[in-house]
Amino acid sequence: MTSADTEHQDESTSQLVAAPIALTRQLEQLVDKRINILRRIHETGSISEAARLSNVSYKAAWQALETLTNLAGVPLVEKEVGGSKGGGTKLTASGLTVLELSEKLTRAREAVLMEFASRVTPELVPLSSATLRTSMRNQFPVTVMHIARGPALVRVHMRIDDVNTLKATLTQESAQLLGLNQGERALALFKATSVEIAHRVEPVKGSSVISGTVIRSARQDKGGEITLRLAGGTSLVGFARAGHGLKLGDHAEALVTAQAVVVAQIA
Repeated sequence: MTSADTEHQDESTSQLVAAPIALTRQLEQLVDKRINILRRIHETGSISEAARLSNVSYKAAWQALETLTNLAGVPLVEKEVGGSKGGGTKLTASGLTVLELSEKLTRAREAVLMEFASRVTPELVPLSSATLRTSMRNQFPVTVMHIARGPALVRVHMRIDDVNTLKATLTQESAQLLGLNQGERALALFKATSVEIAHRVEPVKGSSVISGTVIRSARQDKGGEITLRLAGGTSLVGFARAGHGLKLGDHAEALVTAQAVVVAQIA
């Protein structure tokens, strides 16, 4: 093997290790069943058994693996041929690294939370989402009010503040992996480009109408970005059409479709 080959191999190995480290940092604030499914696969050598022990469907377990693998950029599991049971599934070196780092981060984070638990006030709870990096400008700490489970989809009704509520539509698999329950706190996210703002919007079935006060407004003749201040003090960003007529201090409404809303758990 030439020195160039050795350098290339070292670089490839570094990339394989770096990807799980970056992934695990992203997962530090993510509380769902994906890592648990990875752990169960390591323990049982079976995706179907990991799904059963995690109380999710086989499809949901596969979805969890696909999400983790896409984030890592490298395979986290591989087929194991032979053995007394005729083979199964095992974690790759990268998968083991993700699992190990995740467990260490969980222990370290729990220690920090215990240290600061006596000093944390309710107002600081939403700050647990501050490390989340996303292009979605609308991020709201919400309370889950109601969960309606259908044959294929799950509809989640959430409260933003004393005035506004928000609806989201999830697949059965996503809902299982999140493990949301009524009364729990969560984080709702959606892009500014998915929000229509006007003095009054026409409600659409399955959508949410959120009201607030205009605190930032684009040119009325061309339309553009509008920011509303909601009753609870949070801000919502969306877009208004040309000739919208919205001025600072005006009451306005925002239309958000349920399909545009992403739901995440707050650690």
